[in-house]
This record gives sequence, structure tokens and C-alpha cells, in this order.
Amino acid sequence: MTRFAIARPQAFLPPYLLERIAGSASPRLRDRARRTLHEDAHFRARAAALTLPAGSAERGRSARYVHDARHLRTLPGELVRSEGDADSGDPAVDEAYHGLGDTYRLFWEVFQRHSLDDRGMPLMATVHYGQDYENAFWDGRQMVFGDGDGELFNRFTIAVDIVAHELAHGVIEHEAALVYAYQAGALNESLADVFGSLAKQYRDRQSAEEADWLIGAGLFTDRVAGHALRSMAEPGTAYDDPLLGRDPQPGHMNDFVETQDDHGGVHINSGIPNRAYHHAAVSLGGYAWESVGPVWYDTLIDPRLASDCEFIAFAELTIDNASRRFGSSSREVAAVHEAWRGVGVLP
Repeated sequence: MTRFAIARPQAFLPPYLLERIAGSASPRLRDRARRTLHEDAHFRARAAALTLPAGSAERGRSARYVHDARHLRTLPGELVRSEGDADSGDPAVDEAYHGLGDTYRLFWEVFQRHSLDDRGMPLMATVHYGQDYENAFWDGRQMVFGDGDGELFNRFTIAVDIVAHELAHGVIEHEAALVYAYQAGALNESLADVFGSLAKQYRDRQSAEEADWLIGAGLFTDRVAGHALRSMAEPGTAYDDPLLGRDPQPGHMNDFVETQDDHGGVHINSGIPNRAYHHAAVSLGGYAWESVGPVWYDTLIDPRLASDCEFIAFAELTIDNASRRFGSSSREVAAVHEAWRGVGVLP
């Protein structure tokens, strides 16, 4: 058994989106959003030592556990699928199980990382959490998925990049422990998007040119005017909806958002490093997990990465790590430098 203290949970949907829905004229939508915001606040305030099931002693083999909360708010719920079990027929259970596996395979096969802590930590998820819960989050020990409301949001297991994004917060927590506020928090969110997108690209064997670079594609129902929660290629274009508003992400430092909301804009300003990563990947071409992906991973595990790191310091570390991995005169170094210059982080 493994014990550790819970860090601040990271939820997939940003609070400003739920706050807009909470102001809706529809009593049903308003009530669901308010309940979700209450749940998110409850988990953010919670801190305790929790016990995990057995992890994997065999490097290269995951230890997955999927539980069903059966629409209650008790975690982890009933164990319904574990490592090696066949598909259950429940889409949420099976999507969570495969999403955990896809994320493990990315980190193991590409980066030789044995689970989130590199020591075989079990990958644990709970589905069907609460009534119409409109979010997914990593609480420091496990993934939790709501079913959405069926009106604005589908189930939160629907996209592998959502699963991988939240699990990547666990890797970030174990390695860099980036403060979840302001530029460091935006880097935290951006890194989770990077590895979430990489997990989807690696699963589907998509090149940088073939990938859609969307985070959360499929999450919105047909009633929403939008195709994903975020676009790494074109921040600010993922949705433009009468109720949800317009995607507020900037893609350049000229448009950096100064705010006290959303922990200092962690879900908003993450669009800037996201766009830098996308530019570098597309510039280099081929598979991003072979080119710029290792540079970002090297930077994540770099002991020089400070917990309160800002964009410019992170950019300089990525350039240095590209140089160390590929050589100072390599096209990778040039692509990474140009990507950060293109979003206004470097002159």
C-alpha cells in the first residue's frame, strides 16, 4: 500500500465556464453548474492521507483500477474493472480503463516512466460520480469523472486527452510541483495539455501535421457552438457559444490576461505555452513524441525547474534541454527558440 498527502485537486473544466452556466436562465443548467462548483470547492479544500491499492512492481506493466460511484459522491466507489479484465460494456468504465492504459503507454514507451511516480503507482479512476456532475479532476491519488449533463456536456471519459491531461497533473505533482497559480499554474495546465495531446497522438499514431491539437474534442454536445474546450494550435477559437461565451485563451504575450480569477488565469494563459509547443512540433514535423515531446518532458523532470517558474524561464530551459538532447546547432533548438519567439515569450 502507498500513502501520501493529497495536493490541490486540478479540475478539467475551468471555474469561469461553470460560473457562466450558473448564471443561465435555465433552472436545470443553473442547478447542475452550481452543484459542480460546490463539489469542486469541496475537493479543493480537502486534505488527508489516503491509501491506494497495490501498484505494479513490474516496469512496463500498469496497475489499473476503475470504480463506479453509482452517482453517489463517495470515493472510490465499487471496483468494477481492474488490470487485465475484459471490457465491461459500460462506456464510461471502459473509456476510463483504456484512457489510463493509453496514458501509461505514452509515459512508459516514450519516456521510460513507470506510471505517474516512476515507481509503479496504481492508476485509479472513479466514473459515474455524483448526479450530472460536469467535470473531471485529479485529486492527488486518483481520477474522478462525471457523466456531464447530456445537454451541454457529454461524459468526461469521452476523450483520451481529458484522461491523460488529468493524469499528467500527477506526473507534474511528483516532478516539478508547479504552483497552481499565475504563470507557474498556466505552465502546469499547459504541460497537462501537452501530454494529453501526446497520448492521443501516440495512440492514433498521428504526426504533428495530422493531429487536431484539440483538448476535449467530443466533450460538448451538439447544442454547444464549439468543437473542444481548448485549441493548442489556435488558442481562443475552440468555442464561441451564446451561453458559454467565447474561448478566452490568448496565443501571444501581447494578449496575456491579468486576472485574479481562475487562480490567476491558469486555464486562460496556458494558451501561450500551448501555442509555442504546437509551433515547435509542426515546424519539426513527424511524430511530436519523437521531436519536441522529449524536450518538454526533459524540462518537466529537470531539477532546475522551479515550482514558481514563469514562462521565460521555462522557455530558456526547453532551449537548453533541446541543445542537450539534440545538439546546440540542431534544427530542434532552432524550432523551439522560434516557437517561443513567435508567441512573444522570448525577444
